Amino acid sequence: MGMKLDSPDEGITFPAFESVPDGPEDKPTPGLLLEESIGPLHLPELISGAAAWSHFYNEEETLSTDIPLRTIRLALRYGVRAFDTAPFYDNSEIVLGTALKALEREFPRSTYQLITKVGRYGPAPSDFDYSPTALRASVRRSLRRLHTEYLDVVYLHDVEYIAPCIAPRAEGNHASALGAEAAAYGLAPSSANTAPRTAGSDERVLEAIEALRALQAEGLIRHIGICGLPLPALLRTAQLVLERTGRPLDAVQAYAHLTLQNGTLPAFARALRTRARVAQVLAASPLGMGLLAPPPAPPAWHPAPRAVLDAAREVVRVVGEGEVAGVAVAWSVRTAQAGDGGGSQTESDGGKMPVVVGMSNLREVHAAVEAWRWARDKGRQDELESKAALAQGVFERTGTAGWTWPSGNWV
Repeated sequence: MGMKLDSPDEGITFPAFESVPDGPEDKPTPGLLLEESIGPLHLPELISGAAAWSHFYNEEETLSTDIPLRTIRLALRYGVRAFDTAPFYDNSEIVLGTALKALEREFPRSTYQLITKVGRYGPAPSDFDYSPTALRASVRRSLRRLHTEYLDVVYLHDVEYIAPCIAPRAEGNHASALGAEAAAYGLAPSSANTAPRTAGSDERVLEAIEALRALQAEGLIRHIGICGLPLPALLRTAQLVLERTGRPLDAVQAYAHLTLQNGTLPAFARALRTRARVAQVLAASPLGMGLLAPPPAPPAWHPAPRAVLDAAREVVRVVGEGEVAGVAVAWSVRTAQAGDGGGSQTESDGGKMPVVVGMSNLREVHAAVEAWRWARDKGRQDELESKAALAQGVFERTGTAGWTWPSGNWV
């Protein structure tokens, strides 16, 4: 998976635009549209996860049809006006960029935001390259693939593989990093205003941040940040950037930590905003990388341990194959819009977080927006809470609630 920087771009051709269907299923259903933006980056409450346009989640037979174009068009029509992609997601940038180019008459570039990543180009540790030269080449390639002159947000991808993950254990529930085990995670409060614990590879991250800021100064990038899985590593790195450079990150995105199985993100989001002054925290993958999708999910490559996978399969049975994904997305959105309770009392958004959801086809777009509507419907909150409690009860009973699988460079 992934596309190395020296790999030739493989063009993609959709059916002629005039022949692409535009029937009732290509139109939003009656109801609320996503018309509001939240946070200082002015992002929509739902963001389309473009990892869907890769071989992680779809076959070539799907990627080369009109399905991507129609799916992206429908998301835009609903008001899902931001897309999250990456070079690591195979030809996702190419598929997304080709579709957006075809749709530019209905949706010009100014109507949506593009989020991509740099630094990771394959599955192996050797596939990471955070050097300034590589990052500049990566941004230039993303601009070309996405048919744009600027990128709204660029993350250092899976920063935990470069920045050391200081922790007493590589997997499990890491909530104690904000409390009793803070020192073991390199996150102890500092009364002397000293930088967090560092290691040699931190310098590679700091150098990469400065390289992105140079591109930001040139107008090629509007906002920069980091993304990854382990929350303690994201927090420690964000604090380090602030301490060592004097400037906070614009954004931090964590995945699989605002789900029915793992709801630890709000507490860490509060710490990211108050301790590291991060402007915007985003939550990706409310289904936990397919963990909470109906069969045949979870996918065979899923990194969660057997106990978590087994518990997730029980949740699907208990909540219902036809409902579990909707419950999971609606709960994640509702929790994200409740905010993290951190930051200044004068802030209007209260730490609300956009949620990145993968959408592979028209049905999934309709379903994601319907779940978003459910989360905002005050008359259906008891129903949502009841079904979410069923799922959370399974994870609590099996000891898998809040459990995070290993990811990164643990020391």
